Amino acid sequence: MTELSATAQRAVEAALAAGAGNAEAYASRDSGREVRVHGGEVESLTAATQSGIGVRAWIGNRVGYAFGTDLSDAGVAAIAARAATAAEVADEDEFAAPPAPAEVEAIAGLSDPGLATSSADEVAALALTVERTALAADPRIAGVEQAVYADSAEQVSIASSTGVAGEYEVSSCFAYLQALAEGDGAKETGLGFGLARGPEGLDAEAIGAEGAERAVAMIGASKPASRSCPVVFDPTVAASFAGLIGGALGADAVQRGRSPFADRLNEELASEALALYDDGRDPEGAASAPFDGEGVPRRRTALIEGGRLRAYLYDTYTANRAGGTSTGSASRSGYRSLPSVSASNLVVAPGALSLPGMLAEAGDGVYITDVAGLHSGVNPVTGVFSVGASGRAIRGGELAEPVREFTIAGDLVAMLGSVRAAGAEPRWVPFGGSVRTPPLLIGEISISGS
Repeated sequence: MTELSATAQRAVEAALAAGAGNAEAYASRDSGREVRVHGGEVESLTAATQSGIGVRAWIGNRVGYAFGTDLSDAGVAAIAARAATAAEVADEDEFAAPPAPAEVEAIAGLSDPGLATSSADEVAALALTVERTALAADPRIAGVEQAVYADSAEQVSIASSTGVAGEYEVSSCFAYLQALAEGDGAKETGLGFGLARGPEGLDAEAIGAEGAERAVAMIGASKPASRSCPVVFDPTVAASFAGLIGGALGADAVQRGRSPFADRLNEELASEALALYDDGRDPEGAASAPFDGEGVPRRRTALIEGGRLRAYLYDTYTANRAGGTSTGSASRSGYRSLPSVSASNLVVAPGALSLPGMLAEAGDGVYITDVAGLHSGVNPVTGVFSVGASGRAIRGGELAEPVREFTIAGDLVAMLGSVRAAGAEPRWVPFGGSVRTPPLLIGEISISGS
């Protein structure tokens, strides 16, 4: 890590020498592997490592950016000079300014040392176990479309002329599969997945069994009757909607008037059964880090709590524009990208009801386990949505026959007000970002089926 930190500091000094008034350098090194298996054999195994640095340079209220992979003294100096040159010709922007330094507190447990010592054979065996478990789970499992294991180990260092300085290491891995079930003259798929810091944290057999169970549960599915009724979102579906809401609470969308939550701060617009937080410091969160993409300390921010909209998410630029302070919500997709507003880990607070208790509360409705076309089916300005869905009917408070090929429609704000309960068993889900959510009981949603 000291090598990256020294490189970042050299880049800052080089940008200042090239004429910048202020400068920031973000250096990262990322190593990752991916294994794909099919039919009991390894189809592909890839591994890659990339290192690079991105430099922001400010000249007054003009900012320039450049990045590159040559981390030699000459290479870093050239990248920094390009950033300073870009700032010279950039437009003036009164809100363009570097972040101020703040004390950063480390987070324990973000990196699993077992990731580096796990061999390619070991992680391939894990992926093969995922596939094998699914195939053996039920005679109606006809195959596995794909079984995948992937991991990443990243080192990040940041430095700036204003005194921002920090570094951290983080690791993550996941495995998933799509199991294929046959019955009643049709084929159904089911997803199983798991997330962890290192491969030892993944339960390959549980992942395979989940995919098989979800596929078999959909055999014989038909369209439900069109109506308005209660629905229960399973955690994967709840996470997808939470990700949409988190994106709409980013200050960039709010300030441009492209969010259904614009100008609604402190309004009572949600049920008190729902509480939503952005928590960039949760040790289990895939997006956790001591600081964000521009060195501002990560924090826990209440977004929706007590039925009210409590906060938006800000990076330094949008905070300057609003006359406030950053919430530590600047994200980067690596050294190549400029920081921009984004949620870190979205956390939906769990409630007291078990899943059977939620189904009993729903009475007669639908348990939704999958949605399709969520991003194309949602108007980002109004929050109105209409998306395809599948799952199980709820009859007499219990799961009944599988249902599919129907749509659910409504709008995000009204849906927040219709949340009747959050379940007691939350789960980390990698859909819509990094989200931890339990199942959610929605009092009423419009269903269009047969």
